[in-house]
Amino acid sequence: MYHKPVLLNESIQGLNISPKGVYFDVTFGGGGHSTEILKHLSDEGHLFAIDQDQDAHKNAIDDPRFTLIYGNFRYIKNYVDYYNLNKVDGILADFGVSSHQFDIEGRGFSFRLGGSLDMRMNIEQSNTAANILNNYKEEELYRVFKQYCDITNPGKLVGLITQERSISEFTDIEKFLEVIKPATPAKKEIKYLAQVFQALRIEVNDEINALNIFLDSCADILLPGGRLSAISYHSLEDRPVKNLIKTGNTRGELIKDFYGRTDLPFKAVNRQLILPSESEIEDNPRAKSAKLRIAERV
Repeated sequence: MYHKPVLLNESIQGLNISPKGVYFDVTFGGGGHSTEILKHLSDEGHLFAIDQDQDAHKNAIDDPRFTLIYGNFRYIKNYVDYYNLNKVDGILADFGVSSHQFDIEGRGFSFRLGGSLDMRMNIEQSNTAANILNNYKEEELYRVFKQYCDITNPGKLVGLITQERSISEFTDIEKFLEVIKPATPAKKEIKYLAQVFQALRIEVNDEINALNIFLDSCADILLPGGRLSAISYHSLEDRPVKNLIKTGNTRGELIKDFYGRTDLPFKAVNRQLILPSESEIEDNPRAKSAKLRIAERV
């Protein structure tokens, strides 16, 4: 299977789908969420999906009610304009990396498989993990590992990287793991390496900027009563979603007018986080860290 959809029923139910509505699945992947959305649409409804990974487009659904867009969800407003949609009834986003991306050796997303230091979701872009390790200035490397993961020794890690690259460039995962071994805590190797690879992947794909631009666009393109169903996997993804619902923007800044009044574009549908059940986690361990928030445009 390309990818098993996480929190499938909960996220689809959260959209409160209107059969004649127009919806976006902005992280198509293996098409699991899209397939379920289409089950709820009549012939008059339509689903647009977005994915920047060419591999995902092999999973395109043959259905006249479905359109798959090759691109990044940060440009959702452009796609809405291009298809003359004006406003839409709902948006679903699953911000996780697909199982396919983790499981394919040549993509470089997993430290377990080895291979090249790539990590590009869109293989047409120029930046790669190897480029970051070989060419970023020392302070830029420190920012990446300080800002995008929770490791406690980013300085030591960066020191090992800069020392090695002065001798020879990084090209493959095996060498990278060997070089940073002195910084990897004993008995916590898997967690540490997962965080290091997360930081590199986020930087390669400019994930946080893309996420913030996408989220800040949602209020402009959702109809009143339209829903945003967002699945995140770590605090860097969940925090801006929470901020958007609470304050109307990803920065978490509550903006008031001259009279001290606020005009919040969203209300929370679920007051508490929706988490995967124990049975789902047992069936799909990669769902363990998933968190679902649902917001409604007011």
